[in-house]
Amino acid sequence: MFIRRESRSLISLMMLAGLCSLTSGAMASARQLITHTVDPAHTIELYGNTRPEATAENDAGKVDDGLVVEHMQLLLKRPAELDAQLKQFVESLTSKSSSNYHQWLSAKEFGDTYGVSSNDISVVKAWLQNYGFKVNGVQTNQMLIDFSGTAGQIHAAFGTEIHSYNVKGVSHIANNSNPRIPEALGEVVHGVVSLHDFRPHTNYKPKPAYTYTSGTSTLQAIVPQDLWTIYNLTPLFSAGITGSGQTITIIEDTNIYSTSDWSTFRSTFGLNTYSTTATLTQVHPTGSTTCTNPGTVKGNEVEAELDVEWASAGAPAANIQLASCKDTTTTFGGLIALQNLVNGTTPPTIVSMSYGECEAENGATANAAYNTVYQQAVAEGTSVYVSAGDEGAASCDADLTNSTHGIGVSGFASTPYNVAVGGTDFGDTYAGTNSTYWNTTNTSVYGSAKSYVPEIPWNDSCASSLLASKEGYSATYGTSGFCNSTTGKASYLTTASGSGGPSGCATGSPKTSGVVGGTCAGYAKPSWQSLVGNPSDGVRDLPDVSLFAANGVWGHYYVFCDSDTGDRNQGNAACTGAPSGWSGAGGTSFASPIWAAFQALVNQHTGAKQGNPNPTLYSLAKTEYGASGSTTCNSSATGGPASSCIFYDVTQGDMDVNCTGTNNCYKPSGTYGVLSTSDSTYTKAFGTGTGWDYATGIGSVNVYNLVMGW
Repeated sequence: MFIRRESRSLISLMMLAGLCSLTSGAMASARQLITHTVDPAHTIELYGNTRPEATAENDAGKVDDGLVVEHMQLLLKRPAELDAQLKQFVESLTSKSSSNYHQWLSAKEFGDTYGVSSNDISVVKAWLQNYGFKVNGVQTNQMLIDFSGTAGQIHAAFGTEIHSYNVKGVSHIANNSNPRIPEALGEVVHGVVSLHDFRPHTNYKPKPAYTYTSGTSTLQAIVPQDLWTIYNLTPLFSAGITGSGQTITIIEDTNIYSTSDWSTFRSTFGLNTYSTTATLTQVHPTGSTTCTNPGTVKGNEVEAELDVEWASAGAPAANIQLASCKDTTTTFGGLIALQNLVNGTTPPTIVSMSYGECEAENGATANAAYNTVYQQAVAEGTSVYVSAGDEGAASCDADLTNSTHGIGVSGFASTPYNVAVGGTDFGDTYAGTNSTYWNTTNTSVYGSAKSYVPEIPWNDSCASSLLASKEGYSATYGTSGFCNSTTGKASYLTTASGSGGPSGCATGSPKTSGVVGGTCAGYAKPSWQSLVGNPSDGVRDLPDVSLFAANGVWGHYYVFCDSDTGDRNQGNAACTGAPSGWSGAGGTSFASPIWAAFQALVNQHTGAKQGNPNPTLYSLAKTEYGASGSTTCNSSATGGPASSCIFYDVTQGDMDVNCTGTNNCYKPSGTYGVLSTSDSTYTKAFGTGTGWDYATGIGSVNVYNLVMGW
């Protein structure tokens, strides 16, 4: 409903009177921020909160004012001094020299100590209710209000219209301008997390039907036993460290197609050897935000299937919990599920998220929402693993054949409170050494790996210097370069590759939609992200760690069970016969839940949950790499890395992708250029290097040494 100006003035007086009565009560834990009359005549704009698709050419007109929009989320801001205290507290939780070491908070303690004052929350709720919105609840963290209303009420309260947009033949709704709020609320209201129905993307890539010319015609399906051999898990399993007593929570907005797929995967690949009592449960966590059973969502259910199966592969005795909520009109169901879990009485110890959206498209408030929920999670002792993405340094061009938006990273993965997991491939095919690392026959559970296999960044693009070299090209760019060749254009125009890059638009607003610029700024560099190779750029850099994530470009890919053969668009196949005929894919969607499984092994061995793993991961890497890197732990070292290495430093190859346009695109001639930090010279985005790099972060891992060295 719309409220006339005269009525709004009266509301302002009523709210001011409410402030006076509220301040006479008990002292809140946070300083009260709303100190002036809430006057709708004086508003401020919440920049960085429109979708790039909300353009005039896509606009199909304003929706009906009566359109109901359920369960929107209003994200709040705590006082600056309290925010600083929280950041210091979170850092102290993983410092053994601190009295706060591992002194995890409950959700209620978190809200009581670090939430917005109850007085401010009451005023904001009253403001929403006076525009006719229904306030459904306030999260326990005292940082988010769930509310529902109509498009007309959104226009009246936030000064923006909800329009329909036709984008690539699909109808969407979104706000046509940045929201506005009364100036008096500006210190306490961050904004509406989302006023649109554009969903984040999954981070897996089905195995394509390659016309394979890179050195072998044999595709190698990676199975759990290969994972155990390559990354040295078998000694842990022999010692009884299998994830027993641990639970890995997988965050989704869908259920899996069939729980029997998980059971088939386990029985086929020998996981039951280590536990016959490990369970898979699907939950729809309730809380201040309603969580509805989402059922099976086409496409996304593939994500859920591979997540639960490969999390189980990495820790075969661990219990797997799939936590999912149905997407609301404007809110991603996975976010709701995670929020309800960390605001519950029993927060998860380990979670994995395999979805993403680039910072510049996700928007300032949505980025802040993920930062807020991850920060709370680690304060409660939860370890959060997130896929870094499947599009190189071009995360605003996910699932496309070409990059046009330049360098950007996923807002789901770029916070300081999660481990961002990147992707590698195996380098044996490039080196022509397949027989050195793979047996010609399989074991009873289909394993064939002999040992650790040297790694390179996962990269399907013609911009890959290794692919270009193997195909006989000295350059990836230019008229005579690989990307402009017949072969390059036919098979390798894609952004599919492991993601990394600097955080660039966590806050602020881009000048051009989806392109880092304008007032955009990245998250500040965390204190623990100090390691040889990591640039002095002042911002959070991705990824932190990596793991095999390829989908077959060099002959290697993951196999998984998804018996929904009706969904052939996702490459699904029946889980019968040899696994080489099963569904195949790659992507950091595999790497993230597997790393979460490694955390379960750590937690079992230490007997405790660990909160944010990054301080420990970087500390261990700093010891191993020193000031100049470690030649003995180089993934491509002659004879293989030393047996004592915790991390394998990936130093060969890159994750560069093809591009057009003028945003970080080096195109001296020809139709296609390559992503570069310079438009005028070839400075690929990004290559590997000694120690940490944007292509693979710290690198991959010897899991036995990681667990024993934690």
